[in-house]
Amino acid sequence: VDAFVEPGSPAVDLAGGLALAAALLGLWALGRRLFASGREIEGEIARLLGPLSREEALALALLSGVAEEVFFRGALQAWLGWLPAAVAFGLLHVGPRKVFRIWTAFALAAGVLFGLWVELRGSLGAPILAHVLVNGVQLARLRRLAPPASPASPVPPG
Repeated sequence: VDAFVEPGSPAVDLAGGLALAAALLGLWALGRRLFASGREIEGEIARLLGPLSREEALALALLSGVAEEVFFRGALQAWLGWLPAAVAFGLLHVGPRKVFRIWTAFALAAGVLFGLWVELRGSLGAPILAHVLVNGVQLARLRRLAPPASPASPVPPG
């Protein structure tokens, strides 16, 4: 990987990132519609994350999208190749119960798409943008599903 954005054609990376994000969000919407586990996993992850502020959700989307793409597509893919890096990315998203399998399959699909983009274009810009957008949209959805924060318990005088 030579660059975050292909020199001379940043519009291609921008359009590619938007297209990859749209494709993956459409795939997730289809999975939610077809599989009960797709709906169940969102509630489960929302409970695990707990309430998030907008700022926390944005920071988490940015941090995870950039860091995971730099590691998996920038470093691991350069070392092992796009398919092993995509499989490793999917395996990173294995959860503790059967309901998480749809999340693992989705992550594998994302890893394949992102890996192929990097393989063909040699740039990380589109996968980073797509990853941040997908995580941002999903975290916004999870924020609405998360249980409300419990009020802080008063500290007894002492």
